[in-house]
Amino acid sequence: MTPLGGLGDVGRNSASFEINGQRLILDCGVLFPDENHPGVDLILPSLHLLGETLDDISCLVLTHGHEDHIGAVPYLLRRRPDIPVLGSRLTLAFLREKLKEHRIRNVDLREMEAGSRTTMGEFDLEFLAVNHSIPDALAVLVRTKAGTVLHTGDFKMDQLPLDGRLTDLRGFARAGEEGVDLFMVDSTNAETPGFTTHEIDIQPAMERVFSHASARLIVACFSSHVHRVQQVMDEAVKAGRKVVYVGRSMVKNMTIAAQLGYLKVPANTLIALDDIDKYAPKDVVIVSTGSQGEPLSALSRIANHEHPIITAGPGDVVLLASSLIPGNENSVSRVINGLTKNGVKVVHKGNALVHVSGHASSGELLYCYNLVKPRNVMPVHGEVRHLHANAELAIATGVPRENAVVVEDGTVVDLHDGKVAVVGRLEADYVFVDGSTVDAVGDAELDERRILGEEGFISAIAVVNLHTGELVEGPIITARGFIDEEGIFDSISAEVAGGLREALADGAEDTYPLQQLMRRRLGRWVSKRYRARPMIVPVVLAT
Repeated sequence: MTPLGGLGDVGRNSASFEINGQRLILDCGVLFPDENHPGVDLILPSLHLLGETLDDISCLVLTHGHEDHIGAVPYLLRRRPDIPVLGSRLTLAFLREKLKEHRIRNVDLREMEAGSRTTMGEFDLEFLAVNHSIPDALAVLVRTKAGTVLHTGDFKMDQLPLDGRLTDLRGFARAGEEGVDLFMVDSTNAETPGFTTHEIDIQPAMERVFSHASARLIVACFSSHVHRVQQVMDEAVKAGRKVVYVGRSMVKNMTIAAQLGYLKVPANTLIALDDIDKYAPKDVVIVSTGSQGEPLSALSRIANHEHPIITAGPGDVVLLASSLIPGNENSVSRVINGLTKNGVKVVHKGNALVHVSGHASSGELLYCYNLVKPRNVMPVHGEVRHLHANAELAIATGVPRENAVVVEDGTVVDLHDGKVAVVGRLEADYVFVDGSTVDAVGDAELDERRILGEEGFISAIAVVNLHTGELVEGPIITARGFIDEEGIFDSISAEVAGGLREALADGAEDTYPLQQLMRRRLGRWVSKRYRARPMIVPVVLAT
């Protein structure tokens, strides 16, 4: 088994299991970039470690529908689109829409229910219900000739879940009685004592926010947090407010959740964003993306007075109903400060109980270790400190220290005769998505971008003779902090040169319109081909 991502980061979760020449990939998520990754859109698992073994993949198993578990699936299926994908109903529905955006069709999607069991090549798979911050989450029991692995996925043990779907502790216990050789356990809250607060416990704080909000109310949360949106929906109905979704992913995901019955939307509650001006601010609640301070999100644009429709000022309230992903602290702080400066009251986890985690705390993890009694443990999903804290919990319940293995991405772990051993190490580097390009940006380009700007810059220099109307030399196009690819500008150089010659033949009298011509043509080209917006610096010298 080799983790491809998710060990040391809260994101890009993925692992590869191999036996007798066949592979199973468990989850395939993304990590969202922080301020150390200027211009980067997404960070993928180390799928390159699969090398030439793509044809060996029996299936891709998805534990739930959060982006850090399914966001990189299109990038895997681009390389081999016929891989069977197994997951729950909601998970596959979210994935289906994502694949449409990437124009990937005819994918073999296989819906699995909690309690179901199937065989894919060398892998006997059983799916168990777990409670998380998104409906339809699953743990996976993987039986092979080499041993049995139980992977929790992301989970907690909320005993009062909003949807009534409990973590299948009976299934965990049955697996333990059968014998679990390797228990792979969610580590996110391993440092948090006790038990994670029930989702229902935030209801009083949510009620207070609604009752005290006398003007515009904006609630920001993850676009896949169906449970949280349901709570907002219920409070809106009680307060007589209409609900409007803001943010493309929010609209898409909540529409899917409602169509499948995971989200209950009372009649005459939901309105379109274009109709928001037909209602007084006190009669509407806006459910928005942007709880992590993403620069282009709806909430950030509202805070910066850049949203085309929605404004927020004195008397308005913004509720951040989500956890803070490590690495996003500065971005979220900027949004809170921006809103506060505008006179908006911001309610967040730091000053009110308006969010609870979707992950098991230490008390729940101890319970599971005692229930399953695994022979070996490998903590997953979390930063390094979370992984080590989780391992110490396992050791406290009687797992031998040498059997509680904390590893990094790319570590090759062998399971044989009920014993886990580290047998190798591969370089599991970050894979950056920049516009439409994958893995074309490296550390050198990122260093330059930190100095030069988010997406680097492109310079274009040409020499012309305005008297004779000739292009004397160029254009010479170079880039810094952009994609380092030999011959990348060959085609556009010829096009820009042609445009300059046409403009000179039409009687261009100074360099300014020629510079603008170069800027426009380079801008269109780089936007269409790479979906990027680097700074473009055109220079035309006249002889």
